[in-house]
Amino acid sequence: MAKKSTTQIWLEYIPVRILFALLGALPRRTAVRFGESLGRFAYRLAGGLRRVAHQNLEIAYPEKSAAEREAIARGSFENLGRMLGELTQFPKATREQLEQSIEFEFESEESRNSPEIASIDAERAKGRGVLLVGPHLGNWEMGVFAYSAVHHTLTYLARPLDNPLIEDFTVRLRTRFGNQPIDKNNSVTKAMSILREGGILGVLPDVNVLPRDGVFVPFFGTLACTTSGVAMMAMRTNAMIVPMCCVWNRETKKYHVKYGRSVTSPNTGDRHRDVFEMTASFTSEMEKFVRENPDQWLWIHKRWKTRPPGEKELY
Repeated sequence: MAKKSTTQIWLEYIPVRILFALLGALPRRTAVRFGESLGRFAYRLAGGLRRVAHQNLEIAYPEKSAAEREAIARGSFENLGRMLGELTQFPKATREQLEQSIEFEFESEESRNSPEIASIDAERAKGRGVLLVGPHLGNWEMGVFAYSAVHHTLTYLARPLDNPLIEDFTVRLRTRFGNQPIDKNNSVTKAMSILREGGILGVLPDVNVLPRDGVFVPFFGTLACTTSGVAMMAMRTNAMIVPMCCVWNRETKKYHVKYGRSVTSPNTGDRHRDVFEMTASFTSEMEKFVRENPDQWLWIHKRWKTRPPGEKELY
C-alpha cells in the first residue's frame, strides 16, 4: 500500500477528531443512540460492504430466509455504530461507570463456582500466561477497555492503522487504563515473552489469513483459513487459550463479557495436528459466541476469502 501524503493524513484525521469531539460531548446514551442511527444509515450507503455481508450470511446461514439474513446484516451495521458511540465516551469513562455498564460472566455466583473458571484462576495463580481470544463480535473495544479498568491490564495484538495520527489517537483511547498494544505484524518475540511471564495477551483471530500463516478449520460449516499463530504461541509458552467476547444485551442495557471453554495443547507429539486441533477448538468456541448474537458480528469481512487448493472462490 502506498504511503499516504501529509495532506491525506490530515484530511482523514480532522473529520475523525471533529466527530469524536461532537459525540464525546454528548451524554453516553445519546452518543450511542446516534452511533446506532449512523450505522443503520451506513447500511443503506455502503453497497459493497453490504453485499459482502449478505454473501457471508448465505455461507453461514443457508437455511435462513433472505429477510432473516438482511435483518442480521442491518444489526451488524447498527452494532458498529454502537461501538463508535461508545468509543467517543472512552476519554471521560471512569472505572465506576464501566462497572455499572458491563457485567463479567466470571463475577456471577454461578460462574464463580464453575470448574472452568476455577481452573483458569488456579492456573493464573501459578504464573501461567493467558491468550484471550475473541471474535469481532459485540464491542470488542469495550471488552478490553473495561477488563483493564476493572480487572487486569493486558497487552493486545493490533495491526497499526495506515494513518499515523488516527493510530496515535486510537491508541491513547484504548490505553487509558494501562493496556498496551504490540504490532501484530512484528510481535512474536515480545508476545511470547509476555506469556512466559504470566501476562495476558488479547487477540482477535477470526479474520482471514493466507495459507502460509494459517490452517483451514471449520467455521459455520465451511473451511476458513485461520491463524496458526495463536496455537503456536500457546504451545511454546504453555499458555492457556481462553475464548472471550463482549456482547450487548438489549434487555439489561449492559454489555456482558463471557468466557468460552479454555483450550490447551493436546501434546500428541504431532505438532501440526496439535496446532490444527487447538485452532479448531477455539474457532468452534468463537462460532458459538457468534451464533448466540449473529447480528453483532463483523459480517463485512471476507472471512472465507482464502480457499483450500482446488476450491472455487466464494466472493
